[in-house]
Amino acid sequence: MFQLSIVDHIRLSFGSIVSAYEGHTEAAARLARSSRHAKVGLVSLLGLTAAAAVAAVLRGAAYVPLTAALSACGFAAAAVFVTIDFDTRIYAHRTTAARLWIVCEKYRALLAEIHDQLLDAAAVAQRRDGLLKETAELFAQAAPADRATYEIARKTLGTVYSDQQLDQFLPQSLRRSAA
Repeated sequence: MFQLSIVDHIRLSFGSIVSAYEGHTEAAARLARSSRHAKVGLVSLLGLTAAAAVAAVLRGAAYVPLTAALSACGFAAAAVFVTIDFDTRIYAHRTTAARLWIVCEKYRALLAEIHDQLLDAAAVAQRRDGLLKETAELFAQAAPADRATYEIARKTLGTVYSDQQLDQFLPQSLRRSAA
């Protein structure tokens, strides 16, 4: 029969929080890169528009249709950029990642207190339940339901860290492979 100790449950929960933290961190970084690329593209398009406008003034009416077309494309690109709203989504993922990191630290502290035998079984269960509740509340207020968040959830639910992978996030004294 399969049996899971409370410490194993805490380690598994810790692993899922670490995975969610990494996912939100990566989503924020990916969105920031996309935002930067979009800004460079938008500025380049507007630079071409300005060059076409200067050419229209200096060289005559042949460049006026090009200037009008580039202006329309620049407006459309700016409208799309504003609609996508990268900054709000980046901020939401960064905030969620920061809050998840705090929960990770609380899990580490709980594992350290268990290791040092500072808590009895009832206190361990109470602290674990409190962390699970805090995590549920955090996810209820997490980043918006966009594609990046969906991918984070899909990855997190499918990710199970081995003890060696999980040990990378723990101090040497709490690692299972250190013994």
